[in-house]
Amino acid sequence: MLSALLVTGACATAGFVPASGANAAPQAGRAPASDGVLTAMQRDFGLTRSAAVDRLATEKKAAAVEKRARSAAGSGYAGSWFTPRDGRLTVAVADRSKAAKVRATGAAVEVVTHSARRLDAAKKHLDALKAPAGVASWRVDWKANQVVVEVLADQRRDNDVKSFLARGHRAGPVSVQVTHHKPGTLAAGTVGGDPYYTGNVRCSIGFSVHGGFVTAGHCGGAGQGVNGWDGSFIGNFQGSSFPDNDYAWVNVGSGWWTVPVVLGWGTVSDQLVRGSGEAPVGASICRSGSTSHWHCGTVLAKNETVNYSQGAVHQMTKTNACAEPGDSGGSFISGDQAQGVTSGGWGNCGSGGETWFQPVNEILNRYGLTLHTA
Repeated sequence: MLSALLVTGACATAGFVPASGANAAPQAGRAPASDGVLTAMQRDFGLTRSAAVDRLATEKKAAAVEKRARSAAGSGYAGSWFTPRDGRLTVAVADRSKAAKVRATGAAVEVVTHSARRLDAAKKHLDALKAPAGVASWRVDWKANQVVVEVLADQRRDNDVKSFLARGHRAGPVSVQVTHHKPGTLAAGTVGGDPYYTGNVRCSIGFSVHGGFVTAGHCGGAGQGVNGWDGSFIGNFQGSSFPDNDYAWVNVGSGWWTVPVVLGWGTVSDQLVRGSGEAPVGASICRSGSTSHWHCGTVLAKNETVNYSQGAVHQMTKTNACAEPGDSGGSFISGDQAQGVTSGGWGNCGSGGETWFQPVNEILNRYGLTLHTA
């Protein structure tokens, strides 16, 4: 077991001591991710190891193309998505005159009606409304070139839901989808041997930052004390926001320290947190938590507002990587790039489901933190 060691990139992976070289510079030619990530990708996507490595390399290239394409599209940019089947990044543009310039960056191009700026404005209008319980979430769907509102199937005829949708339609290009699943947060009651506790709530550690770690805001309020897997005191929540956002950070002291890793639950620790470059929609992503350990999925959507029972949380990223109670706050990572901290979802890792995370770069910017990288 860990001896007074806070593995703050470990998504609550208590039980494995990092290798002595955890702070050494990365070596040339290393795999693009730890064995834990690659093994989980093989299991969850049905890939060989070499195919998993190739996919991560293709996704990394797509992320670089996306930056260039976004710049080339300018105000005509209307979103982008990655297609694993053919390794292609598609960029939507609302200005046909920019198509050739965007295509020259290496991206495929789809000409659409509404720009990302127009869609974001429509979503922002919805964000300002108080959503009824029958509305599960809403997001900018780049493929559909719409703002998509998900409504619980048994609440479609509710007057408050109808009113919310009517106001949304007046704001811009809004469409409706039906869902049978109400999202919820993923905190859990105390279970011995798990990574950190706030009172009787168990959550998972996200990523190391200099001086502490980031995690989910619904796990504890500012000033609240945090204890580690062994019951010893770690530190306090220095900042926390929930709802509206779902992020927090905890300082580290009392003999605990931070390391830039996310452990693989059964594999040796690896220096795999090397940055926080954002993965595109369609890219593979893996998450680790104290309950369900490593699981992988795909980025489904960005900038989604999720309507929890406690209130709406904005600017979330949706994935189909499963999670379970106790995984809250844990790490989402794509290759060796930190993506965000687990917020909530529906389903489980037996039958599947969907999970949302709060992007890590937003958390770092909000609190002026620096990601601890290898």
